[in-house]
Amino acid sequence: MSEMDDLAAFAVLIEAGSFTLAAQQLGCSKGQLSKRISQLEAQFSVVLLQRTTRRLSLTAAGAALLPQAQALVVQVERARQALARLKDDMAGPVRMTVPVSLGETFFDGLLLEFSQQYPDVQIELELNNSYRDLSRDGFDLAIRSEIANDQRLVARPLLAWQEMTCASPAYLEHYGEPTTPQQLVKHRCLLNSHYSGREEWLYHQQHELLRVRVSGPFASNHYSLLKKAALTGAGIARLPSYLLQTELADGRLRWLLRDFQTRRMPMLLVHPYQGGLPKRTQVLADYLMDWFKRSGEALDRLLR
Repeated sequence: MSEMDDLAAFAVLIEAGSFTLAAQQLGCSKGQLSKRISQLEAQFSVVLLQRTTRRLSLTAAGAALLPQAQALVVQVERARQALARLKDDMAGPVRMTVPVSLGETFFDGLLLEFSQQYPDVQIELELNNSYRDLSRDGFDLAIRSEIANDQRLVARPLLAWQEMTCASPAYLEHYGEPTTPQQLVKHRCLLNSHYSGREEWLYHQQHELLRVRVSGPFASNHYSLLKKAALTGAGIARLPSYLLQTELADGRLRWLLRDFQTRRMPMLLVHPYQGGLPKRTQVLADYLMDWFKRSGEALDRLLR
């Protein structure tokens, strides 16, 4: 046993008032406890206790040491409680809502990786493109493109994505590749029905705004369906860059009109404003920040 253990045993002994009770509290025998007190006395070269068959009484040295020993017991208990709270805080649910396409693209592998590191955290993930009131609906975290100056929310930049015009090699072989946005009017374009202006695609070049009216055989409010349609050769799609890392890397889709800029959008990690996040929520938030930073760097290297 260490000197600190012996000091704690000394404080417990005085509080209990007898070797029998103290030994029971410490989970040792009376003989072991007596030996620890003797070791403590030998360590400090003092006598701490006057022992009789009926009672224990402190010597002057014992009275001087007791407050320090008692303070040590208090500190040990506080440390034990802090660790218990931490353990409790690292177990339990974290509710999160994210856009459908983002959740389908990243979150299966990402959350599997996270759960291997934090097996006691249970993540409840909602895929939803609609606005959710985090406090009212009971969500701990969300990923959004904007928060509209909502002072109830705290937002951290997660990544920035741009819309990329892309098509499959099979489509381009059959219909040709557009080299300017204006040529899109002759192509089969896959439209995003989530936007009211879905038939008008905007591009920028050298501070000039280009508006192009497009049309095509298919529209959907679901990015993943538009990507699948593009992969089959159904047409040209405008998709967020975070959806395309694998398909661009293996050549199943090609990035078109690279010299013409399209809109860039932030992606924010959001949580309700509060004094401090529960530990399990904080570790997930930090994990997401790091994961998307690494993913964004990989995509940037691919697009150079």
